[in-house]
Amino acid sequence: MKKKILLTGVAGFIGFSLTKALLDQGYKVVGIDNLNDYYDTELKYSRLKCLGIERIEAEKFLQPVSGSVYPALRFIRMDIRDKEAVFKLFAENRFDVVCHLAAQAGVRYSIDHPFAYIQSNIEGFAVMLEACRHHNIGHFVYASSSSVYGQNNKIPYSESDSVDQPVSLYAATKKSNELMAYTYSKLYRLPSTGVRFFTVYGPWGRPDMAPFLFMDAIAKGRAIKVFNRGNLERDFTYVDDIVRGVQLIIETPPAGETPYEIYNLGHSSPVKLMDFIKAIENVTGKPAHKIFSNMQPGDVYATCADMTKFQNKFGYKPQVSIEQGILLTYRWYKDFVLNA
Repeated sequence: MKKKILLTGVAGFIGFSLTKALLDQGYKVVGIDNLNDYYDTELKYSRLKCLGIERIEAEKFLQPVSGSVYPALRFIRMDIRDKEAVFKLFAENRFDVVCHLAAQAGVRYSIDHPFAYIQSNIEGFAVMLEACRHHNIGHFVYASSSSVYGQNNKIPYSESDSVDQPVSLYAATKKSNELMAYTYSKLYRLPSTGVRFFTVYGPWGRPDMAPFLFMDAIAKGRAIKVFNRGNLERDFTYVDDIVRGVQLIIETPPAGETPYEIYNLGHSSPVKLMDFIKAIENVTGKPAHKIFSNMQPGDVYATCADMTKFQNKFGYKPQVSIEQGILLTYRWYKDFVLNA
C-alpha cells in the first residue's frame, strides 16, 4: 500500500513537480502552501490548476480542496508557522512521510528581508519538527541548499565539507535547519533526511531565477545582466532529476541511534554561465544582449555537487544534460508563457 505524504510548498516549483510525480505513482498526498507573493502568484495558481485545484477554491485559507485531476490529492492553503492549524492537520491524518519543501527562497532577497527568512525558515521549520515528533512520523524529508557551502574553495562540494561560513542569511537558515533536524533525530529518534539542492531549473521554474529570467529576456529581445562578467559556474540540475532523487530518499528513511542523513542532489557537471546563455540562444534562435556587471553580495563563484554518497546509496545519478534540459524548458516556456 502506497504511503500517505504531507508535502509542504506544493504550489512551488519543486513541490509541484514532486507532487505530480508522487500522485502518478499512486501515493496519497496532502499538499499545503500559503501562496505568498514573493513572486507572481499566477504561476502558483497555474501549477495548482494542473493538479486539478481551481484558484477560487485554493484561495481560501484552511479549507481542504480535493483535486479533480488526482482524487488522491487534497490541498489546503495554510501557513507552516500556524502551529494550531499544523497540529490539527497532523492529528486528523496519519502521515507516513512529511516532505517539507516550503521556505522563503532567494539568496539576494534575504539581504533586504531578513525577518521573512527567520519567520518561515526557522519558526516554520520548528513547527514542522514539533508536529512530526508528536505524531510519530516515519520520515521527515526536507529541502536544504547548496548555498550552505558558502564560498567553499574545494570543488566539488562534499557533504563532509565544512559549512560554517554561509555568505547569506538564506544559507544560514538552511544550515540551521540541518542542525535543528539533527537535534530531533538525536533526541527523539525522528528519522530525518536533508537534501542539498543545486540550482534547479526546468518547466514551471521560478521566475526570479536566472534560467527563467535569461530565457524570458532573450526570447523577448531584452538585455540580461551577467554578473561577475560571466565568470561564474553553476551545477544546473533539471527538475525531473531532482524529483527522482527525492522519491528515492522518501522511500529510504535513515536508521541507527541517530537516524539522520544529508545528501547532495545536483548534476555534478558545472556549466559556465556563458555556456548556459549560449544554450538558451541556441534554442530560442536569438542572440543575448548582455550587460556585464560585478559580483553580487551573497553570491558564490562556482557550485558543483559531489554525488558519490548519493550514488553509492541509491545507484542513481541525474542524467539530463544542459542542452536537453534547456530545450524541454523552452518548449514549456513557448506554450505557457510566450504564446499564452
